[in-house]
Amino acid sequence: MSIGTHALPLPRWEDATVVVEPPGDEPGAWAGAPSSIVADGEVYLAYRLRLPLGAGRGIANVVARSADGLHFTVVAEVSKDAFGAESLERPALVRTPQGRWRLYVSAATPGTKHWRVDLLEADTPEGLATATPRTVLAGDDTIGVKDPVLHHDEHGWHLWASVHPLESWDDADRMTTEYATSPDGVHWTWRGTALAGRPGRWDARGVRVSSVVVDGDTIVAAYDGRATAGENWEERTGTARGVRLPDGSFGRLAAEDGEPVGSPHAPNGLRYLSLVTMPDGRQRVYYEATREDGAHDLRTELAY
Repeated sequence: MSIGTHALPLPRWEDATVVVEPPGDEPGAWAGAPSSIVADGEVYLAYRLRLPLGAGRGIANVVARSADGLHFTVVAEVSKDAFGAESLERPALVRTPQGRWRLYVSAATPGTKHWRVDLLEADTPEGLATATPRTVLAGDDTIGVKDPVLHHDEHGWHLWASVHPLESWDDADRMTTEYATSPDGVHWTWRGTALAGRPGRWDARGVRVSSVVVDGDTIVAAYDGRATAGENWEERTGTARGVRLPDGSFGRLAAEDGEPVGSPHAPNGLRYLSLVTMPDGRQRVYYEATREDGAHDLRTELAY
């Protein structure tokens, strides 16, 4: 599919299959925040398991493998304790051009609204479970950084991350997506804001790029957005588009018009879309969505 002229495929819900159930059946219990890749003819899926506030929050990141994209076997798991974190958020799973496996883990600093991103690296996906973390996106006293999305091409490494301002405890849910580049996927240079909320629109309070598809010099992104602080954790999904700049980096993304995609179950969260091309050439989307009891499960469906 050429994304230069076609829209990025979005979920339709009715044809979806649940691939991971949440660790509970109440609001705040989530399985989701997926990151998917294909390697050696199989689908690898990294995701987050979460319990409600006061019961543990983001307890673990999991890496699983599947031959068909539907039935997964866990190959590695890391807990929040391994990072000294209050909570873990969305991981990003990557295989480098050299064949190494990387898991970028979003970790919350206890007692604060601060987030950072740590990197695990190993020769095999199983080895990620015992790899030593190193911080690659530290944030600081003014911003928290999490939920990275990565792309590698002949121009190097590209990253889109959710950045939260920390000057106000009550407003730390606000978010923009910031863009960075790197020669090695470890040492990053921030290049500016890639996407920000639009006043008066469904994404006014914050936006978070969740998936990117690059076709030549064109980029199409799926992103999560919300209009109010009350919609935190129940974002819906829209799309944005951009182009490559002369230096090989990517410019600012422009949100596309139209209503976002959400779950049919209130409060309608559908977020963290991850798109993968299967070995047979078909495309499959993974995403986290609100189910009828208020918990979130991890779903997948074929894109047409």
